[in-house]
Amino acid sequence: MMELAAENLYKLPGGGLEKDENKEEAFVREIREETGYKAVIIHELRCIDENKVKNQFVQRSYCYIAKTTGQHGNVALTADELQLGMRVEWMSPEEAITQLQELIHHCKDYSTKFMLLRDLTILELASCWLKEGEET
Repeated sequence: MMELAAENLYKLPGGGLEKDENKEEAFVREIREETGYKAVIIHELRCIDENKVKNQFVQRSYCYIAKTTGQHGNVALTADELQLGMRVEWMSPEEAITQLQELIHHCKDYSTKFMLLRDLTILELASCWLKEGEET
């Protein structure tokens, strides 16, 4: 999870596509930039659409499960991410789900609640997929 200390929030790493980049390349790049780890995708979950009617904002998020490879490197956070106090906090999927459920319960901000609900949905899907893999 990415802690946003200035906002007292947690979110999954992620971001947008850069020019001439496909969604898988963007995912791996964002993981490297925000966490400092190289990653390899092991499973594509699905995409999640957000339609924030009040903000006239629509976003599609492509969701993957990845594993880290190699040693930890340097993060490459933007000025905005640094100002938010963004840093990695490792936790189990169950811990992350509990953390997001608690944040959602207390969240009053429309846009932030969308982000938290999106990330909770992703984590719940990932947790189910990971549990299925343990059973086989």
